[in-house]
Amino acid sequence: MRETGVDRWQAMRIFVKVAETGSFAASARQLHMSPPAVTRAIAALEDAIGARLFVRTTRSVKLTEPGRRYLEDCKRILADIVEAEAAAAGSYAAPSGTLAITASVLFGQMYVLPILHEFLKRHPAVNGRVLFVDRPVNLVDEGIDVAIRIGRLPDSGFAAIQVGTMRRVVCGAPAYFQQYGVPGTPADLKGHRIAASTGAWGSPEWRFAGDQRVTIQNWLQSNNNEVAIATALAGLALTRVLHYQVEPALRDGRLRIVLAEHEESPLPIHVLYPEGRQAPAKVRAFVDLAVAMLRGK
Repeated sequence: MRETGVDRWQAMRIFVKVAETGSFAASARQLHMSPPAVTRAIAALEDAIGARLFVRTTRSVKLTEPGRRYLEDCKRILADIVEAEAAAAGSYAAPSGTLAITASVLFGQMYVLPILHEFLKRHPAVNGRVLFVDRPVNLVDEGIDVAIRIGRLPDSGFAAIQVGTMRRVVCGAPAYFQQYGVPGTPADLKGHRIAASTGAWGSPEWRFAGDQRVTIQNWLQSNNNEVAIATALAGLALTRVLHYQVEPALRDGRLRIVLAEHEESPLPIHVLYPEGRQAPAKVRAFVDLAVAMLRGK
């Protein structure tokens, strides 16, 4: 390999990053390198192995067929190196470093944060970082170690352990039903006041069992579920949220579920992490604890 200021291992890391981002410039930013340095590293790697890895145009960077095969080999080799170095450094023996966790806002506060508190008490060499947001999070780009996701997962290649399921429920207050009546079918919702969020589940099309679909006209629209739930609690509208978000109000009778017999199948809850079996001790230990505590709820 010709002299470029980077070794073969580093060049392979750069190659994998360019393949993942589809951009030399974006890879340079994420690797804290200059774009010319990234370009030189890839050119040197192509010279060394005797094959072109990318097809470059002014608008895109795409892997060649040899590049696709080489990418899988690079990922395996780099994972083995990381595992060997971590084992030598002892990070596989005891959890240490910063652990970054993400979940949706309310679920994170109610269920994930207590797990993290318990984990940090057990492992004093670990610091915690949480990102509780009601939006999709790119685990790699945002440096996340573990995510707790509610919903069906796309094929990401990440390790995922299902820990339960969660219903989506339509609910309202007794005062609302007294004034506006109780919907008997999903189609009846078109004649009711609806308070809904524009967040992660904010589609105007509500789906129910048997492929029933209703396009909702919101009486009140907000950017978070808390506003929609507060509106329902006030007896002003119906809302549809995940069951855990209204569980206390359901228990004490302030809200009541309707259309339960028409609900879609419950959504799966997964603990998701990028490294799989190569995960360092802090991730494996947290995943074990999170799976045990979430399945126990």
